[in-house]
Amino acid sequence: MGPRKWLESWPVYRQLTGTDPLGRGKAAESPHSEALAPRTASADRVAKSICPYCAVGCGQQVFVKDEKVVQIEGDPHSPISRGRLCPKGSASKQLVTGPQREQKVRYRAPYATEWTELDLGTAMDMVADRVLDARRKGWQDTDERGKPLRRTMGLASLGGATLDNEENYLIKKLFTALGAIQIENQARI
Repeated sequence: MGPRKWLESWPVYRQLTGTDPLGRGKAAESPHSEALAPRTASADRVAKSICPYCAVGCGQQVFVKDEKVVQIEGDPHSPISRGRLCPKGSASKQLVTGPQREQKVRYRAPYATEWTELDLGTAMDMVADRVLDARRKGWQDTDERGKPLRRTMGLASLGGATLDNEENYLIKKLFTALGAIQIENQARI
């Protein structure tokens, strides 16, 4: 690079000789930064979503390229968050694409030392069987005086603050329909 080319690449020279005397526009750009493009520009499609972390329900835009998430940003059309995300919501791409995320159902039998992989149908059947068994074993139809109870003491639910209001509502309805009375939420404790 010759001295003239070097001088023209210097931001202070461009600031003093160009149309940007305050150095806030083109004068401050380097050839490297001028060539950069946002990750969102190359996305094939944008999917609307909701942040999974708390019950606020901030809107998100999920930018997808080649069926892989490349960026997650706040949705400016969301009436709740108006395009803003908290630090956890801004980092939710890590939740989706992080190497620590399990992609398969893993099961460790009682007293076993190793994990085994199960198909989703088998795992769901195991959960349903255990829920129904715990409900049956803890069922109380009446109290000692014959007063009807129709409840189970074999199930309890502790919801989390990472669920939104709709999810917590459905969990409450499910456990109430199963006869559980110990239904609580982390956000209330």
